[in-house]
Amino acid sequence: MWIPKHFGNKSTPLVVPPHYQGPGEPRGVFCVQKEEDSMIRTAIMIDGAFYRRRAYHFWGEKPPEQRAAELYNYCKQHIIKNGHEPDRMSLYRIFYYDAQPSSRRIFHPLLQRTVDLGKSDTFKWSNDFYQELRHQHKFALRLGYLASEQAFYTLREKSLKRLMNRSLTVDQLTEADFTLEIKQKSVDMMIGVDISSVAFKKQVDRIILIAGDSDFVPAAKQARREGVDFILDPMRKDIKPDLFEHIDGIRTNAPHERAGDTEDFRDGSSQ
Repeated sequence: MWIPKHFGNKSTPLVVPPHYQGPGEPRGVFCVQKEEDSMIRTAIMIDGAFYRRRAYHFWGEKPPEQRAAELYNYCKQHIIKNGHEPDRMSLYRIFYYDAQPSSRRIFHPLLQRTVDLGKSDTFKWSNDFYQELRHQHKFALRLGYLASEQAFYTLREKSLKRLMNRSLTVDQLTEADFTLEIKQKSVDMMIGVDISSVAFKKQVDRIILIAGDSDFVPAAKQARREGVDFILDPMRKDIKPDLFEHIDGIRTNAPHERAGDTEDFRDGSSQ
């Protein structure tokens, strides 16, 4: 018996008349499964600090609204191919994980005074960026916090090397040679909880994680045990070889590295 491919938006009961004499056809009532049930529901989860660092490396500084639009388009490329949404692919939600900017006052060793982070350009940029993300379609913002009480300024790696090989003197140091060391709290935990939650509740069929470290491995293992396809996007960043046994594949939309490129991410902007 022929059944139309598009038979409404819901599972629709189809009655077969008792007098129907088609060969091998059932009689009674059965359901035509809705077409959406065969879609691959995909959740995209983003380690925000990692993405901003790699985005700055590839595309430089951008104002908050442009960086937010760039991120949204980058995620869409995981769903959309050649300008069209492929068959059986649908976006469940984009989860973005980061930390609220700090407003703490931190002592700067070069300036010999405290710096009010709450009055910095970074503080304003971060808040504006998060506000832009809240306006993006299907974005869920998850914010942890920064361990501000443990924050300190330190020399950048490049500046330290130059200082040690005497191509740079202490008197030549500037603010640009220093970076703020400050760690995020609760962000990795939130990523792990959400991976486990959407997998256990069968809300998605595939998870694409944009990240570069191995903190997600326990949650990835659980998601795969629940039958979820787990894809990693490290944005061309090298990952440990043993990570491959805990994921189902790697896919990235980031451009190829140019010869001699090194990542130099300025604190601040996190742009």
